Amino acid sequence: MIILEKSEFSTLLAENEKIKAELLQLKTQLVDVMNKKRADTILDLSIEKSRVKEMSAEYQRTLLETKNELMEMHSEQDRHLTQTNMKIDTEVAGLKTMLEAHKLDSIKYLAGSIFTCLTVVLGFYRIWM
Repeated sequence: MIILEKSEFSTLLAENEKIKAELLQLKTQLVDVMNKKRADTILDLSIEKSRVKEMSAEYQRTLLETKNELMEMHSEQDRHLTQTNMKIDTEVAGLKTMLEAHKLDSIKYLAGSIFTCLTVVLGFYRIWM
């Protein structure tokens, strides 16, 4: 009986050692799989990070181009506005000059009319007197 118990104990001990070895092997495999998944995750995060950085750089570049276009459009609009103001000022100055010329012509015609009327009145006055 003692021999049988020793035999069973030896079998159990051997089986225990075998299970320990399998457990150690499974533990090693689990650590390897975890490390692999961790490395894959880190790689994926790095790829996403670089992609986001590229997108951000492209967005910044597009934003800068749009800002430059807006500044060009604004300067062009200012230039057109300045040209329009200059044209208006030129037209106003021309109209003022024309108004002065017509005013002087009107004064000349008025003075001539007054002198003509005065001459006619003096002529009638001389004839009646």
